[in-house]
Amino acid sequence: MSKDPRSLMADEPFAAVCIRRAAVADAAEIARLSVQFGHPVLVRELCARIAALDEIPSQHLAVAEGSGATLLGWIQVERRLVLVAGERAEIIGLVVDAAARRRGVGALLVNAAQQWARAANLAEIIVRSNVVRDASHVFYLAMGFSRVKTQHIYAKSLLG
Repeated sequence: MSKDPRSLMADEPFAAVCIRRAAVADAAEIARLSVQFGHPVLVRELCARIAALDEIPSQHLAVAEGSGATLLGWIQVERRLVLVAGERAEIIGLVVDAAARRRGVGALLVNAAQQWARAANLAEIIVRSNVVRDASHVFYLAMGFSRVKTQHIYAKSLLG
């Protein structure tokens, strides 16, 4: 039995959080949040990527907006067709502002991703989490995910 994600929250939940599809106008805030995730990216690059993602039906990028001018978080989920596993959704990015963590924002974003996946008739959603992100492991287990695999990821530059 999984724990209720709200039982992990240190602070009170936000009174009003709107989860909505991301827009190019969100690029600066997404860039700010991405630095907290350890992946700095230029705003101009994000503008182009958000616009491109918006045109791809297998991609969903959503943001959590509070009452202020800053975003509380973002999530990217995609529909994947894997030869040996079939079709499923995969969360490929989730960031919650450090000031908003443990207040239900991540759970709202993951629930929105799950709703998007269900609407696409996908039966499973997965997420990969870096081994050093202990808090995210606890979070995903509390959200009802099960740890099914540990792996290494290798990268190779194809430039020069």
